[in-house]
Amino acid sequence: MVAPGAVHVPGWLSVQTQRQLVERCREWAKGPAGMRRHRMPRGGLMSVRMVSLGWHWQPYRYSRTLPEGLPVPPFPPLLGGLARDGVAAAYGEALPPGTPEYDVALVNFYDAEARMGMHQDRDERADVPVVSLSLGDTCVFRFGNTATRGRPYTDVALRSGDLFVFGGPSRTAFHGVPRTRPGTAPLGIGLDAGRLNITVRASGLGDGAG
Repeated sequence: MVAPGAVHVPGWLSVQTQRQLVERCREWAKGPAGMRRHRMPRGGLMSVRMVSLGWHWQPYRYSRTLPEGLPVPPFPPLLGGLARDGVAAAYGEALPPGTPEYDVALVNFYDAEARMGMHQDRDERADVPVVSLSLGDTCVFRFGNTATRGRPYTDVALRSGDLFVFGGPSRTAFHGVPRTRPGTAPLGIGLDAGRLNITVRASGLGDGAG
């Protein structure tokens, strides 16, 4: 346990599942609009490239359509199942009946120069644990507190196949990726360079929008 409600499970995904997810990520990234780098409200361009599934996320809201007016690619049941299984693996028990369903995923690609600043996942209306799956290069995942972007925080090495779940008192903790470690992707998963992160969330938005 990294913090109350924040659990790191190393090596949770098998090589076969990692390979399957890498293949699916390539399919999801093809369209309808492909991966994009979002521009932040102050004008900065994110270094991470992203594709949204189920709901389109852009700083700091969700919508049912892409900026081009196209529909958002559907949320894959595969990821909903992995998210529920991941929570059970991390916490030792399944989500209770009546918990809002996972319905959105963000697929992030980090090249050797990409970073993610400290931020909170606060755009969802459902207080359901966030599930993060890592593929490819190892990253330094900085997990902090709910009050500030600064210390105290803990740096965790997330390797390919690792699971990280944060909910409960850590659901809105600041977190980010200050660096990746190029050249550390394992053989056999179909991703020779870079890091893929799949973050699965429950929006709690129903048919509305944030």
